[in-house]
Amino acid sequence: MGTTESDTPWEPPLAGSEAEHLIGALERLRATFRWKTDDLDEAGLNTRIGASALTLGGLLKHLSRAEDEMFTAKLSGERPSAPWDTVDWRADPDWDFTSAAADSPKELYALWDTTVARSRAKLDAALATGGVDQFVHVAWPDGRHANLRRLLCDLIEEYGRHTGHADLLREAVDGRVGEDPPPGWRPRPY
Repeated sequence: MGTTESDTPWEPPLAGSEAEHLIGALERLRATFRWKTDDLDEAGLNTRIGASALTLGGLLKHLSRAEDEMFTAKLSGERPSAPWDTVDWRADPDWDFTSAAADSPKELYALWDTTVARSRAKLDAALATGGVDQFVHVAWPDGRHANLRRLLCDLIEEYGRHTGHADLLREAVDGRVGEDPPPGWRPRPY
C-alpha cells in the first residue's frame, strides 16, 4: 500500500499555485524541523556539538521568534507577542537562543506549536485579502515596502538554515537522521 497525502500532509503540491508552493515549502520545513526537535527531554534539547552554542531548544525558541516577527511586526506592524515584547534585545541580542536553557521542554514545544498555529492563521487571513503580491508593513529606509512573497521567502530561508543545524544536533543526541518525517508522523503532544 502506498503513502497517501494524509500520511505526509507537509508534502508540497505537485502542481499548485505560487502561494500553494511557497506555503508547501514552508510547511515541509516546519514539519521537518519539528520532527528533528520532537520528543526530547531537557538534556536532549540542550545538547551542543563542537564549539557551537546552538541547541535544539534554542532553535525552537529562535524560530518561534522568527515566526512571530514575520507575521506580527513585519506583516501588519503589530507589537510582538509574549515573551518577545518584553525582551531588551540591545542588552542580549541572542536572548531567544540563550534563555531557552532555562525553559522546560513542555514550554519550548508549546511556544513553537502555538506560535506556528498563530502564524498560519495570520498568513491565511492575509492571503485571503490580497495574495502574495500585497505590500506588508515592513519597509526599507527609502520607504519601499516588502510584499508578502518576500516574507514567505525570508521565513523559508530561515527554516532552511536552522533545519540543517537541527539535523546535525539531533543526530548527535540520538542518531535520528532523515530528510523528512516518516509517513504518519505527528508531533508528540505536550
